[in-house]
Amino acid sequence: MMLLLVAALLVGGYFLFYLTFIKLPRCKSTTKLHGKTAIVTGANTGIGKTTALDLARRGARVIMACRDRRRAEAAIREIVQETGNNQVIFMQLDLASLQSVRSFAENFLRSESRLDLLINNAGLMNSGKTEEGFGMIFGVNHLGHFLLTVLLLDRLKASGPSRVVTVASKMYEFGKVDFNCLTTHRDLRLGENDYHLWWKYCHSKLCNVLFTYELAKRLQGTDVTCYSLHPGGVKTEIGRYTGFLWRLFTAPILFLFFVDAELGAQTTLHCALEPGIEHLSGHYFTQCAPVMNIARKARDDAAAKKLWELSESFCGLS
Repeated sequence: MMLLLVAALLVGGYFLFYLTFIKLPRCKSTTKLHGKTAIVTGANTGIGKTTALDLARRGARVIMACRDRRRAEAAIREIVQETGNNQVIFMQLDLASLQSVRSFAENFLRSESRLDLLINNAGLMNSGKTEEGFGMIFGVNHLGHFLLTVLLLDRLKASGPSRVVTVASKMYEFGKVDFNCLTTHRDLRLGENDYHLWWKYCHSKLCNVLFTYELAKRLQGTDVTCYSLHPGGVKTEIGRYTGFLWRLFTAPILFLFFVDAELGAQTTLHCALEPGIEHLSGHYFTQCAPVMNIARKARDDAAAKKLWELSESFCGLS
């Protein structure tokens, strides 16, 4: 009897903790997107797939910007079947290749007349190097999305009002941008084990927040706004290439304290769809609300400008 009582208290306590600290609010926007075009990177799984599904349900033409054609086309079949929207299209994009980013942008600009939403969603926590020799996490999580956004800015401006939404993470709070390491080694830090990868991920998420902050400045006077966000603790495939011990350690944490992709997509959808937040361009959101007391390093004007200029140099834009 005592064991049952303890078990009941534990379950009840966990349920209360879940409702108070883990469960996330939902996007309340009723915005329809007929005649609008959206790009979602990494749209074949997790938060990206849920985001694409919601946008398709609202009537958008959704470009699934993915590396893996087979997985993307399987996701498209599911989305079309569930929403009845046939305007869900695969376009090849490998963010680990700047040439692939350029090819994607060229193909998109040639075939699509407008762009209303750019959702920079894809992210990873992998070791290795990109095609051009950048650290994989820096190259995909920041640099590929940076180039993609810059190449599509004119189309976003021409289609305004339009938005750029970049999925960052609360892990930015642990991040820093070591410009000496970036310049010398084309990476956010040295080392390739799971510990180092976790730190690189944190650093890349700070890059996402700083990129959005600087982008908002450069978009002043246009009809394009931009937002970064923390989706919450979400069960996704982002750590699928980490080591066995890391996955063994994180499995119970993910099970108990992380939410599914549907809830994890809600702040992305809020930033993409909620009317009246244009004055918050450049801000960082979580739980469908702006964070007004953000860490000082996420509002470092000099670091944001330097990261932008270094990213331009890396991409051959300057």
